This record gives sequence, structure tokens and C-alpha cells, in this order.
Amino acid sequence: MAKILIVDDEPSMLRILTVILADAKHSVTASGGLNEARAALAKERFDLVITDKKMPDGDGLELLRYCHENDPDLPVVMLTAVATVELAVEAMQAGAFDFISKPFVPEVVTAVARRATERTKLLRENEILREEAKRHIFAEDILGESPAILRLKETIAKVAPTNATVLITGETGTGKELVARAIHKGSIRSKETFLAVNCAALSEQLLESELFGHEKGAFTGADRPRQGLFEAAHNGTLFLDEAGEMSLSLQAKLLRVLTDGQFLRVGASVPRSADVRVIVATHRDLRERVKDGRFREDLYYRLAVVPIEIPPLRDRKEDIPVLVDVLINQISKDLKIKDVSVRDSALEKLRGYSFPGNVRELRNLLERACILAKGGILTADDIYIQSDQVTSDIGAGPINALPEDIDLTAVLADIEAQLIQRALRNSGGVQAEAARKLGISRSDIAYKIKKHKLSGEM
Repeated sequence: MAKILIVDDEPSMLRILTVILADAKHSVTASGGLNEARAALAKERFDLVITDKKMPDGDGLELLRYCHENDPDLPVVMLTAVATVELAVEAMQAGAFDFISKPFVPEVVTAVARRATERTKLLRENEILREEAKRHIFAEDILGESPAILRLKETIAKVAPTNATVLITGETGTGKELVARAIHKGSIRSKETFLAVNCAALSEQLLESELFGHEKGAFTGADRPRQGLFEAAHNGTLFLDEAGEMSLSLQAKLLRVLTDGQFLRVGASVPRSADVRVIVATHRDLRERVKDGRFREDLYYRLAVVPIEIPPLRDRKEDIPVLVDVLINQISKDLKIKDVSVRDSALEKLRGYSFPGNVRELRNLLERACILAKGGILTADDIYIQSDQVTSDIGAGPINALPEDIDLTAVLADIEAQLIQRALRNSGGVQAEAARKLGISRSDIAYKIKKHKLSGEM
């Protein structure tokens, strides 16, 4: 069903056209003149305009030009009792979609309306796709098409144009800095500086100096004044990774900057100002740290204006093929090796792994595999997963399929046997090495091999 505006000064013609188009399941709005039509167009968006050439308060060509200026994709069909070649040429040059002469048969009207509204639908779908592409273009480095990643990109698209403080949470290796950079790229500050600092990597004194700068003589080794990251990132974006590791003293100073934009260099008495958008990230549960007294509650609420949680890789395994393709291309360029093709067996093995280190771990696994792959072909055998890295394929499928009434002792014994078998296989059958990988003693593994009736050689 399309929304169609009919413009004609003859009430009988309006009634006829309304009946014809309503029978074709269209929503019709009738207008008796140019001014009335303009008012209707200002109120709502139509899919098609059918207008008479001559009207008491204007000309159909005037309405055509008005529509073309305000909505270039809106088709306009000219309707006239005096059809001439000159008029048809003039109407088409002005941008008319089609031309209908009076008198007409209903089939002609419905056919023209169908073609015009189908064109409108296609153009507007393309418009939506273009806008969607524009909204997400700055998040193009965030790979994947899973529902979780699409929701993440949508959130980034909404928050990026604002000046809101953003709190990014997620496990290690999920790509928190990548999300922060995408937010910066999509903001009005995109042409300004983006700076990042890992708050967990520096001592309290060094981090304070790094963030706020210091004056000459503020501490041993401060032989000259130095600006901090807040000054350096003025008008830009500052990304504070692992902000949950900050001391309470530094948290208070960060809160002041976020509240009034002012800070003190170490050793200074005169405050300085900076206009900086702050994005923070942590793998910690800050709410729990607030309860424990290790994180200021007022700072938490100031940071968590817009919280963004990045899903772990194990919750979006459908993205693994895309990630593998892009990462292998990157690795091939970085290592200057020839292109590597990936077998389905390798992808299946990766899908069966839980990835506690997330995308960062995936890249590390692939980098090692690309180096060792034979003939540029990466197979499951090239994907090295240590036996002490417990994977989701051990017991995961069976456990999900188990009935409510189970023999827990038997299930645990089976899992234990599988783990010992894997450790032995990865250790070349050397029991001492397998015991080390499993974190048990040699006597324990010998007992368990006997208990589970394993050969002890794999």
C-alpha cells in the first residue's frame, strides 16, 4: 500500500481517482488546489503525487518543481485534458515521472501508480541503506555480522556524535580500544587528537604525571615542566584503559576533570582547563569494586553515562570465519608470507574453542598457525591449543544435551579421562610432561591412567 496525493480542482475527478486508487489498496489524500497540496506535503511524506495541469491557484508544473526541490525521489504524474507534445516535453524536463491524458481508463492509472510507487520504495530503501552505511562506516574495523556485533555497532552509531562519557566493559582481548577509536572517529572531534593510556601499566605517581602533567621540580627527575594527556588531548578524545585500577586519590582528581574540566599539574597550585571527551574501559566489574570501597561511587555514575559491553568471542562464534579471513590477511602482510588458505577443519576446531583471550588470542593462534602451515594451507593440525586451555568442545555438547537425571560421578570421570588422554597425546605419551600440563603429580597421573584403564601412551 502506498500513500498517494491527488491534486485536482474538479471534485468529480478527485472522487473517480480516489475510488480507482483505493480499490488498488492505496491510501489516498485528495487536494483541491496548489496551496492545499503544499500544506499536505508539509505535514506528511507521500509515495506519489498525481496532479492536474491547470488549477485556480496555480499550475501543476509549479507543484512538480516544488516536489522536486523538497523531495527529489518523490514521483509526480501530470494529469491534463489538453495533451500536447510541448506540454509533455516540458513536464518531463521538469522531472515528471509520467503523463496521463484525460479521459483515461482505470487500468492506466493503476499501472502508472504501481510503477511509480515501486520506484519510490526502491529509492527509499536505498536511502535507508546509504544512511545505515554512513552511520556504521566509522565502525568498519569492528568485524562481524552477528546480532551481538550489530547491536554494538548500533550503540556506537548513537553515542559517537554526542559528547557523552562512555564506559566500555568487556573481557581482556575483546577490542575495547577499537571501540573507543570508532566512537572518536564518528564524533565531531574526529579530526582532533585521540590519545590512550593503560592505567594498570603505571604506578600512581607516574600515572598522575602522565594524565595531568607536572611542573619542574615536582619530584626527582622532573627537570622541566611537562604537559599531560589531558592538555595534549584538548578538543579531542582521551581513552583511559583499565580505569578500574586507578587509586582512590587519582579517581578523585579524575572526577574533578569530568565535572568542571579543571585539573592540577603535579607540583602546581594554579588549575588548568581542558575540553576533552573521556572514554574509559575496564575488564573489572566496577559495581563490585564500588561495594568493596575500591572505586568511588560518584565517579562510577559519572563514567557510566553510556555503558557499552563488548560480547566475548565465545558468544559470537558465527563471526569467527570473518575474523579469520581478515586476520590472516593482516598476518600475511605483517609477516611477509604468501597468502594462506584455511580449511573447514581449521574453522571447525576454532569454533569448538572457548577463547578466554578473545580476539587477541585468536590472532595469536592464527599467527603461529600461518608460520607453521605447509604449502600455504592451514588445517586443524596447525591450530595449536594447549591442553591446559580447557576448550568448550570437551563435554560442552554432551552436557547441553544431558537429561535432568544424570550420574554426575560418571560424567566427571569421563571428562577427566578425556583431559588425561589429550594431555598424553600433546606430550608424546610422556607421563611426567602430561602431569605437569594438568597440574598434578606423576603418581596421581599414574593412578588415574590405571583407574580409567588408559594405555598411558598416546
